[in-house]
Formats: sequence, structure tokens, C-alpha cells
Amino acid sequence: MQNPTIPLEEVLQKHFGYSTFRPQQKEVIEHLLAGNDAVVLMPTGGGKSLCYQLPALVLEGLTLVISPLIALMKDQVQALRANGINAAFLNSSLTPVEEAEVNTDLQNGNIKLLYVSPERLFSGSFLSYIKTLNVKLVAIDEAHCVSSWGHHFRPEYSKLYVIKRHLPDVPVVALTATADKAVRSDIGELLGLNHPLMFISSFDRPNLSLAVLPGRKKWEQIQRIVSRHQGESGIIYCSSRKGTETLAGKLQAAGYSANYYHARLAPDMRDAIQDEFIEGTTKIICATIAFGMGIDKSNVRFVIHQNMPKNLEGYYQEIGRAGRDGQPSETVLFYSYADVQTQLNFIQEVDNEQYRNIQLAKLERMREYAEAQVCRRKILLSYFSETPPDGECGNCDVCKNPPKYFDGTILAQMALSAIHRTKQQANMSLLVDVLKGSYSPAVRESGFDQIKTFGAGRNHTQFAWLLYIQQFVQQGIMELDYKDKYRLKLTPISNDILFKGKKVKLVDFETVKQRQEEQKKVKLEPVKVSLEYDDGLYDHLRSLRNRLAEEIGKPSYVIFSNASLEDMSARSPANIREFLQVNGVGEHKARKYGEQFIRAIDEYTGRHPENDYEMPTATATVRRAQTAKTKTAKTPAHILTWQQFDGGKSPDEIAIMRGIKTTTIYGHLSRAMIEGYEVNIENILSEQEIEKVKTAMNDLPNAEGLKPIFEYLNGTIDYGKLRIAMAVLR
Repeated sequence: MQNPTIPLEEVLQKHFGYSTFRPQQKEVIEHLLAGNDAVVLMPTGGGKSLCYQLPALVLEGLTLVISPLIALMKDQVQALRANGINAAFLNSSLTPVEEAEVNTDLQNGNIKLLYVSPERLFSGSFLSYIKTLNVKLVAIDEAHCVSSWGHHFRPEYSKLYVIKRHLPDVPVVALTATADKAVRSDIGELLGLNHPLMFISSFDRPNLSLAVLPGRKKWEQIQRIVSRHQGESGIIYCSSRKGTETLAGKLQAAGYSANYYHARLAPDMRDAIQDEFIEGTTKIICATIAFGMGIDKSNVRFVIHQNMPKNLEGYYQEIGRAGRDGQPSETVLFYSYADVQTQLNFIQEVDNEQYRNIQLAKLERMREYAEAQVCRRKILLSYFSETPPDGECGNCDVCKNPPKYFDGTILAQMALSAIHRTKQQANMSLLVDVLKGSYSPAVRESGFDQIKTFGAGRNHTQFAWLLYIQQFVQQGIMELDYKDKYRLKLTPISNDILFKGKKVKLVDFETVKQRQEEQKKVKLEPVKVSLEYDDGLYDHLRSLRNRLAEEIGKPSYVIFSNASLEDMSARSPANIREFLQVNGVGEHKARKYGEQFIRAIDEYTGRHPENDYEMPTATATVRRAQTAKTKTAKTPAHILTWQQFDGGKSPDEIAIMRGIKTTTIYGHLSRAMIEGYEVNIENILSEQEIEKVKTAMNDLPNAEGLKPIFEYLNGTIDYGKLRIAMAVLR
């Protein structure tokens, strides 16, 4: 049962290091703690795991988590243990001795979360065994696998309804990042949940740019994309194992930090490659779709699909691994009809006719997305039954290079009226027959030749109507119901168009045909947002983190994620109370690592340590965390540099005195200038040098970072001075 005296925010801060919940997390948690079932749809990076991990800490018993992948279990358990939370998994990767230890801990009540696969759940007498373990909550992750309408249907998931039969009084939460309307309705029903409340978060990720490029000269185009993200992390999805190895080899030969990942690699090798990517020592991973589920890496700046995925659910899940920190990130899909044919060949090998037809329909929607001439963000949101906002997103290739539109309101009203009058019983081809006034057998049999809208659109060709209806579906004006024989249904937007004067924009079929043939390539340039942290301090703390990780034989991110180090470098906490304000720092990690990291910050900044390394009481800590505004150190590193420079010391003298690089000192000064501090640059840069940098910036308007400008000037102005010059020119 829940301890009513402990606020959920206090548990969140203490164990996970966050002071506020993300949208809908708290509502889900409260619903589960009240003993209710739930279906939770949150996009990748939305915080699904916390919805059951936090209740597990509040409930007095065990939380059982059903998860489909061993790698996913390992990552989650490792992250929980790093936060001081007792968690374990049971799967084939354990030795008999290790499994016995887990079972002993379970019997003694020492484990709060236990991760198992569906296969383990149904092995031997395991179902009877869990009834002895005081289970208080069951979480079913990747719940879309339960539905044959889903993109990753797993037969083992279809048997999970037995959980409610064995544990009828235990609340069950089913979670997924990608489920269309058909799958959503299946999840609760097929799992036998008791009147589950459905929580649906927004699928809109406005920080992700969306682009589809022609599948010609892919290597040249990939080189251009990764060069825009020099030194940043990215994932390139390939359709085959050989493709991942070939592309990674090319990138390595071109001087990029890259590796490949696929299911045929040995488990320890896969783990090592994934750890290196998460830690940032490997920047680019060329992978099959086996890569990426559950990885905790927030700063992936680009995701490329070298080949077209087989459905929009998989595509959305994969691009969702970019920009989880909310910063602008780029996604690019390469499209060619050869990819469509390849996917068709795979689907034709499916024995089950119904499932094969479902996958064919989903592949068609994927193809329509790739060829679409309407806002791609609207297509994705509409696919997941989310009403897209009015206007264009401005961050996809179609919106960046819009086609010529015409007012299609009357055409939309014709089609919507026909859907209404046919009582939403017409599929796409039948609707076209009705609008064209065609006396086809299907029209006569249904009696649709008698409705008022019959023949209302006879002045337009069948091809044109098919194209317009596709655009209506893509814009969320109507939707395709897979579970009801692919019939077209009305949506909330339909009523606004029919009765409230909402306008509809369409692209005529000639424009669509022309643009598809040309396949114009639009170069998207995501806006770079510089995080306001001291990169020199970040490197200093990163070295400490890596050394500590090496000592305990764990990946570096288990100690602190890169995002936590960035926040730490921005805040420069001077004591444990301030250290607890850092994102991702809970009481366990503060107690374990706080003193070492605060001392490292003191050493780097040269400030006098406060010698306050003691942990405050838990209640006081959380209350401060909930009420205090973000604090900064008494003297941030860049301000200390400015003070020393303003006092007459040169950048070289400051660097020697502080034991850091001169380029870092220049970085501090440029940041101080941007913040409005007056910096006398007479002894750093001449007017001629500033003019040279200005000329380079004008000649290289799309340059990313300092390297292109440094090379343009043949290295005559070093990186540190370049930062100063660019700060002046800003």
C-alpha cells in the first residue's frame, strides 16, 4: 500500500534526482497506486519507465515488469541499481549461481523490481512461483506486441492475459511508445485489463526536423549530413547486417568515429559497442532496428534511415531516439521504390493472410508518407490519431519548400458528406466510386447510388480523387480504420470542415506528380542551441567520471549521464545541497559521488571550498529542491576568468595558474562577452584579424562550428581567438 505521508515529488527527487514530473507521469502513478489498471502511450523519451518504477518504490512489495528484450532489461536494471534501487532480472544470460542469488533475494523481499521476458513467465511453474512473491504491480512494456495489428506482434504477448487470472487484484499497466488507434483498442482487451484508463501523451516532437531525400547517391548525401554534425552523436539505420558493416567501414575510412551494431554480434560485443556510443567515445552507430530500444542517451543529434522502414510505427520509434534532450535534431529518410519492393518481398513471405494484409496496408501508409506533399508532422500526428495543430510546422522538408496549394474545402466537404451518408461503411475505392457516380457492383449492392452525394465529384478523375483522399487522411481530416475492413471514418476535424467553416489546403495531382519525379532535395539546417555550460569543466568532470567507472568496472553513464555532467558544469554546485539540484542526481548518487565531484569543481574553478559535503536530511533536501530556484556557484568559472583577465592577467597566465587550456580561457571570455561583460580585446585580436573572420563567416554562411572557418583561414587564427572574434561579431 502507499505511504500517504510521503509526497510523490519527494520520492522522485530522492531516487531519480528530478524535482518535477513530465506530463501525465504523476496522473498515471496516482491511478496505479489507487489499484487501477491503465494503458499508457508515451512517445520515445517521454518517461514511460518512471510510471511503474516510482510506484514500485512506494508500494510495499514487488513490481513485476514484462519486457521483450534482454538488452533492455539489463540497461534498466543497471540504471536502477546506480540510483540505489534494488532491481534484478531473470533471463537466459544469468548463470545458475546468479539466478539462485536473485531467487534468494526475491524470497527475502529484497528486490523492488523484477524484469522477466514473456518466455520466462510461461516457463515451468513460474506463474505459480510469482504468486508467492507479494506482487503489488505488474508492468507490461512494449505492449503493442500483444496486437496482430501492431508493428512488432509477438505470439508470446497474446498469452499475457493469464496475468490477470493469476493475480486478479494486482493492478496492471501496459505501456508503449507507438500504437495507432487499432492497436490501442486491442491492448486493454487482449490483456484482460479491468476497465483500464488510457493515458495518451502528445506524439508531437517539434524539435525534430523531418526530411525525405531521394535514394540516389546515398553515400554522398550521408557524408554531407554527418559533416553538419561533426563531433555529435547519430544513428544510421540500415536494412541489413552487411549494410551496417559496409557503411561503418566507409565512415571510418572518411575519418569519422563510427561502428556497427546488429543481432548477429556476440552479446558482449553488442554491449561494448552500445556502451561506447552512450558514453560518447563512438559518435555514429550504423545499425539494424535491433539497436536503440531503451538506451539512455539524450543527445543524439541525427537519425538517418538509409532504407525505408516497413511502417510508420517503427519509423516514428526510431526517429524518436533523436533529440530526447529537447534540443534541435535532424532526421532524414532515404526513399526509393526499390525499398518498397524489398519490403513487399518480405511481407509476401508471411503465411498468415490477415497479418500479411495488415502489413501491406501499413507499408502503403509508409510509402504515402515518403511521397507526400503535405506537412510530414501532420501526417505522423494524424496517423496516431492526434489532431495536428493548424498551420504548417516549418520544420520539415515540405514546409521548408512548400508546393503550390489550392482551396480544397469544397472537395473535402464532398468526401466527408459521402462518408457520413454511407454511415462510414466505405473504403477508399468505394468512396471514389460514390463521388464519381460510378454504378459499380459494390455501390449498387450497398445502395449508395441513392444517397445525395452520389456523383457530386464526377468532374474530377479517379486518380485525382484517390490523391485528394490520401491528403485528407494525411491531414487528419478522415482516418483509415484497419480493424473495420479499412473503411474511412470521420475525425474531430471533419465536423469543423463540414459545419464550422474550417478551410482545407490541397496540392493538385499535377504538382504532386512533378515534385515526385523531381524528388527535390531540401537541405535542412537545424538551429544549433549551445548549452550554457563550461566545456573545460565538463571535460574535467568527464575524466573523473570515466576514472570512477573504470574502477568499478561499469560503463561511465552508470555514474552520471552526459546530460547530468552538462548540467553540473553549468551550475558548478558548491555543496551537496546545490549538487542535489543537478538533473539526474538523487540522494543515492549524491551520497556516493557528491564529494568527489564538488572537489573536482573546486579544483577547476579555483574557488575556496565551502567544505559542506555532508548530506542534509531527506525531507529538508526535497523541500529545498521543490521550492528553491536554480542556483549557481558563487563565482562561475567564466566569470572568475573574466575577473582575472580584467585584473591584468593574460589568457596564458590564467591558464597556467588554473591548470587548464588557453583555448578554454578564450571560451570563458567569449561567453562573458555574450553575457554583456566588457572585455578589452586589444591585446588578443587585431582589427585585421576580426575582418578576416567576418569575411570567412560571410563566405561560409552554413558553416557548423569553428572547424570550417579555421580551415578557411589556413589555421592563421587559432580556435580560442576565433571564439573571441565570433563573439565580437555577434
